[in-house]
Amino acid sequence: MNKAEKAQADGIVVVFSPEDSCVQCNATYRALDAKGINYRTITVPDDDDETRGLLRELGFMQFPVVWAPRVGYRAGFRPDKIDGIHKRAILPSDAT
Repeated sequence: MNKAEKAQADGIVVVFSPEDSCVQCNATYRALDAKGINYRTITVPDDDDETRGLLRELGFMQFPVVWAPRVGYRAGFRPDKIDGIHKRAILPSDAT
């Protein structure tokens, strides 16, 4: 089981970020915090070829990459998508 699978098994939002400071990552953290969304951050070092390869296979070439239950993967700072995560997180699955 890779890092992504382990994190997703918890069923909470996962934010993949690089080791270095990332403006879009920081904006994503602030937006998630403002909405009260629980999340886990996975730092992806430059030499973590397995995780970086997985994200590339999924079509992502930038950070952050955000995964959320019932939403899937998204890349970059996307306030509109964070609103969608928030709405799905607070509604029962059959109400979406």
